Amino acid sequence: MEFNAGLIQQLIVPTVFMASLGILLALILSLANRYLFVYEDPRIDEVEDLLPHANCGACGTPGCRPFAEALVAQEVDPGLCTVNAAEMNQHIADFLGVEVIQHEQQVARLACAGGSHVAHTRANYEGLKTCRAAALISGGGKGCTWACLGLEDCGTVCDFDAITFNKFSLPVVDADLCTACGDCVTECPKNLFSLQPISHKLWIACSNKDNMDESEAHCDVACNACSRCVSDAPEGLITIQNSLATINYSKNGLSSKIAIERCPTGAIIWKNYNNASQHGHQSRKIIRKEPIHRVEPLPRA
Repeated sequence: MEFNAGLIQQLIVPTVFMASLGILLALILSLANRYLFVYEDPRIDEVEDLLPHANCGACGTPGCRPFAEALVAQEVDPGLCTVNAAEMNQHIADFLGVEVIQHEQQVARLACAGGSHVAHTRANYEGLKTCRAAALISGGGKGCTWACLGLEDCGTVCDFDAITFNKFSLPVVDADLCTACGDCVTECPKNLFSLQPISHKLWIACSNKDNMDESEAHCDVACNACSRCVSDAPEGLITIQNSLATINYSKNGLSSKIAIERCPTGAIIWKNYNNASQHGHQSRKIIRKEPIHRVEPLPRA
């Protein structure tokens, strides 16, 4: 059998080339693994396993893995995780040889009490049943521009079932379930939610910045800027800004229930230990149990 030298050469050259290329790439990868290797503390995996894997962001990091990295680097303390059980946070602290610093619980608060039985509806909204969509159509139908629309966007994004809705389509936050992740704050198109320390007992359940006549025409429990709370509260604690009572929370340690007692509409409230709302003795008593639905008739041509 005769061998074709040219054919053999055609087979050998690419084979040698591919083998050489493979060796070169392997050498490059070996050098890269040696000189570009980034060491990761094996404790990170162990700490991450002790976290709730909620990835809620309440601790200030994007998720549980970055939080575990920060814990191992001793940049934060385990107590920042409000979702984890206290005993698990203590376990992490013992594992890392650090202390658990107690952080005050934060909770999502709604600056609106305008349920369907007290806030006037001026137009029918027909469309996608989300607050964000409704807000794009003339504010969503309620007379008050700042009113909660009650279409449950905040409840939908809450992964911890901390937000339910009462029969008047108003969100109710369960302080025991709320992790202060901030999703409801981001989701609300009216910017009605904010995260507050649980010690902020005094609260303005209103965001209406209209003048007195306009605010009360749209909602029975709107702040009418009467200034009675300003007079009754410790000096500097409450001021009127843009026709709305505003609390200086840096002085909240001076606050007391007396600030709510003479509020005529009940817009300023006191949050009890179970996050229930308490109104002043002179606040208007709401006895209406049915929604107010007053749609303005269209002008005739």
